[in-house]
Amino acid sequence: MNNKTLSLIIPASLTVLLAGYLSVFYVEQHQKAILFRLGKMVSTEFAPGLHIKTPIINNVRTFDARVLTLDTKSERFLTSEKKNVIVDSFAKWRIGDVGLFYTTVGGDEYQANLRLDQIMKDAMRGEFGLRTIKQLITEDRSELGQTLLDKLAPVAGKFGIELIDIRIKRIDLPPEVSSSVFQRMRAERERVAREFRSQGAESAELISAEADKQRQILLANAQREAENRRGRADAESAEIYAASYGKNPEFYAFYRSLQAYQTAFEKTDDTLVLKPDSDFFRYFNNEK
Repeated sequence: MNNKTLSLIIPASLTVLLAGYLSVFYVEQHQKAILFRLGKMVSTEFAPGLHIKTPIINNVRTFDARVLTLDTKSERFLTSEKKNVIVDSFAKWRIGDVGLFYTTVGGDEYQANLRLDQIMKDAMRGEFGLRTIKQLITEDRSELGQTLLDKLAPVAGKFGIELIDIRIKRIDLPPEVSSSVFQRMRAERERVAREFRSQGAESAELISAEADKQRQILLANAQREAENRRGRADAESAEIYAASYGKNPEFYAFYRSLQAYQTAFEKTDDTLVLKPDSDFFRYFNNEK
């Protein structure tokens, strides 16, 4: 094989290889593709893998078919009470119909996000306008998101967008409203606290008065019972003394005198001034 033959074969081989390279395209698992013929969309149904096209005449554009996130900016909406609320939300979406997506938004994710953001704001403005602030606070946000999803999914489908999920992250009052609301809430809580403290003080007074009453009743009953028992004991004691005195008056008198001596001489620093022949010392002077 001479040099002239090689000079013919090499360019031909390169041409064949280049034509073969330009005749195939590969679609990734996470992509969707559109085949164009001279700028006109021909086909959009391409499974992941290797495909063939006609060089020069056909060209292919691929688009990311993974789930994307639209994180909207905080927006103010009016409630049914004509009160402003600040809402943060986000949406999950992906390309559904890639041909429709290309013809409506030019296959541009940024333009798709703009369209989706606008239709979300319009739908949320309508939904928030039907609810009060109390309903928005107490209502399950997932239910509100599902309501928006059901309403917006057909609209997003017109742009080739498959809307997967809509979530409400936060619902707040504007700062100028929050301050007054918090002040009213604080005043209301303080009023309720004062009412509870007043009721507690009243209950404490009633309980204390009832406790004092029961204490006085118990003391009076105990005092009465003690007096009754003391009276019965004194009576029994008097009967015993009387019976003993009747049996032996002299011994009884002597016993009582001993008790008197014990009481009188219990303290050594006391002084008694008595006559030696006084009746107090009659048992000291008795020689019998």
